[in-house]
Amino acid sequence: MDMNVEQLQAAVAGRDARFDGWVFLAVTTTGIYCRPSCPAVKPKREHQRFYPSAAAAQDAGYRACKRCRPDASPGSPAWDWRSDVCARAMRLIGEGVVDRDGAAGLARRLGYSLRQLERLLIAEVGAGPAALARAQRAQVARTLIESTDLPMGQVAFAAGFASIRAFNRVVAEVFACSPTELRAKTRTRPAGGGAIALRLAYREPFEPSNLFGHLAAAAAPGVEEWREGAYRRTLRLPGGPGTVALRPGPGYIDARLRVADLRDVTAAVARCRRMLDLDADPHAPMEALAADAALAPLVAKTPGRRVPRKADAEEYAIRAVIGQQIATASAATIAARLADRYGTPVEDPEGGLTRLFPEPAALAEADPAHLPMPAARKRTVLALAAALADGRVELGPGADWAASRAALAAVPGVGPWTVEMVAMRAMGDPDAFPVKDLGVIKGAESLGLGAGRALEARSQAWRPWRAYAVQYLWATGEHPTNRIPEPREKASA
Repeated sequence: MDMNVEQLQAAVAGRDARFDGWVFLAVTTTGIYCRPSCPAVKPKREHQRFYPSAAAAQDAGYRACKRCRPDASPGSPAWDWRSDVCARAMRLIGEGVVDRDGAAGLARRLGYSLRQLERLLIAEVGAGPAALARAQRAQVARTLIESTDLPMGQVAFAAGFASIRAFNRVVAEVFACSPTELRAKTRTRPAGGGAIALRLAYREPFEPSNLFGHLAAAAAPGVEEWREGAYRRTLRLPGGPGTVALRPGPGYIDARLRVADLRDVTAAVARCRRMLDLDADPHAPMEALAADAALAPLVAKTPGRRVPRKADAEEYAIRAVIGQQIATASAATIAARLADRYGTPVEDPEGGLTRLFPEPAALAEADPAHLPMPAARKRTVLALAAALADGRVELGPGADWAASRAALAAVPGVGPWTVEMVAMRAMGDPDAFPVKDLGVIKGAESLGLGAGRALEARSQAWRPWRAYAVQYLWATGEHPTNRIPEPREKASA
């Protein structure tokens, strides 16, 4: 967001929540930093300072406001829709890569020297990778302190701190109180039963129907399920398998997380946020799409649609190939069979979730006779699994979208539709546009937008938000993916 100081000051004066996560307000007289929308402060302009990240504000010596909790605001949408090295670095930091591999490990993943990466991030967000990871550790610590009854030593370990002393110091610096005092002030209660209860914030407006509709309708039994108003699935995490239940709430997503290793909380939360597109700025795509007379009524009717993604990008890529030219339910059944044969077992105290979807290396060695699909599609699944396993195709949060598109297209049997679907729902490219998708074609024709080249030409005005246009085009139909299941409806039926 490119804004001058006068515009930022106007946003503070109007307590405009649209700027939360884009920029952070620090007050020189109090030593506190806030969201622009914070109702607790309205400082004089000469006392206002603005920072592009919570880490930058903390690095400058400011403490987080106890009322608006700026450290817990939705992440900057810039890291969600950009594909440059800073955006890729921020997504990897969100996954906990610095905690696991250090700042030097992050730089190696991106193909830069540590000095180059630090220089780029400081210029962009006002803090280097170590400071950004420190800010994230503080937020994870706060979440665990307030939402669990874990001993403080385990909280420090789970949040990525090297020692209790460092944990105590950072919490005191960032939140102006000790960990024990922070827990005493919380109003939330632990989830119990070994689950970690979290609230995942998002920017309003937020339309959950297509998000949860897609996830529920395509759920592969054993890997995913829709139960009692929540989408539940298994998660492949660095320290072992986990599970999560996600339920839309008023102003947040309610998450109940179980992990084998507490250090995986950071990665699990990042994947859930990416899966539900929670760090998006809904206003930017809405404004662009509403400028088209055909789309404007749809945007006005259901503002805030997000792009449904998958927690595991490699899983989605393989399942996209499996789902070519067959019904959603049939594709989910095939995915469940593969998981049952080749997936890793998972323990679920609540029952229902039994397997992780198979890793690419396992599928690459699969017997073609065990793949219930046409011969050509078998070859494509095996070729894609091999390319993912050996690194020829990279789809993770640190991937270069252009390079990944080219690598995908080079896999025999992977055509433009698959590339665009993977770009949209696995990599998170907001401009992905599967122009030959049947749902897109039907939606466009119902609005008089044409098809093929005519639709491609019309879509140029929607850039870089064409993936959001896809959600509105899909929603013109009556497919189950467009609605949250009724209480007794089984998503995998």
